[in-house]
Amino acid sequence: MTGKLRLPPLNALKAFHAVARHKSLRRAAEELLVSPQAVGQQIKLLEESLQVTLFERKGRVIEPTESATLLAEHVEAGFRQLAEGVRRVTGAPYRDVIKLNTSPYFAANYLVSKLANVREVLSGADLRLTTAIDMPDFARDDVDMAVQWGYGNWGEFDSVLLVSDPKIICCTPEIGAQIHGPEDLIRFTLLDTVKSKRFWSDILRHLGVESVGLDGSIGFDDAASMRRATLQGIGVGLVSVPDAEADLKSGALVAPLGMGALDGMPAEEVPGFYLVIPRGHLRLRPVAALHRWLVAQDWRNERAKPGHLKVVGA
Repeated sequence: MTGKLRLPPLNALKAFHAVARHKSLRRAAEELLVSPQAVGQQIKLLEESLQVTLFERKGRVIEPTESATLLAEHVEAGFRQLAEGVRRVTGAPYRDVIKLNTSPYFAANYLVSKLANVREVLSGADLRLTTAIDMPDFARDDVDMAVQWGYGNWGEFDSVLLVSDPKIICCTPEIGAQIHGPEDLIRFTLLDTVKSKRFWSDILRHLGVESVGLDGSIGFDDAASMRRATLQGIGVGLVSVPDAEADLKSGALVAPLGMGALDGMPAEEVPGFYLVIPRGHLRLRPVAALHRWLVAQDWRNERAKPGHLKVVGA
């Protein structure tokens, strides 16, 4: 029929699916129980069929091209839908499994308290929750969606802000006694996050401290490590509101510029926790249902309200 798209051979797509997940011909071959040469031949066949280059060979390493990244998203979704159809027509006795990966901080401080209510949207499916600081590889790690800390700039995926994560500038009382204005901050080590080297720059600009280098900062992978370093007096940290309130109340930390020092920062300069998902994954009904549930929650209610505490050292 004129205009009908001719799909590539299924075996070639299976080989591509495995290589895209493993980023290795050898590991893909081990999964498929064939030789690496056979996998390579299937990839070559697929490239010839599509008239595009899917992988660039650099010695023994292969790297997916932009075309491969785009195709992998749709092939992954296609195989998932195929498996769903097979399960339904055969009446398979096992349940769907939805795999959600979140940042450890979001899981502990926001998600766990709401999990008792998630069963209402998981009819016929089980939830598998994993935590990781870095963005998972959705294909290789077999993850349906993820909650990541950042600024929402995941162009290749759909992302929606669940809750913002404004910070409070905190330090020990000893350091706080030496900070009388924003310009005093740069006299101390600024504790940073390796996931956003822009955060302190944005904050200092907001506070009117211009043209300051951050060569002396110390970066941390996670919020808990930064908070511990702040409590130990290593420098001035950026602590999330619930943690800051607890430490200010106990007197372990102070907010030398006040709790509202960062109020009014542009929304695009305030990080938060984003729900990130490959577009094709929303075609699966259980995944789409969980996605809708996560977006519909009022995550702000899981946090303490800043105005309820007296600020120590403000």
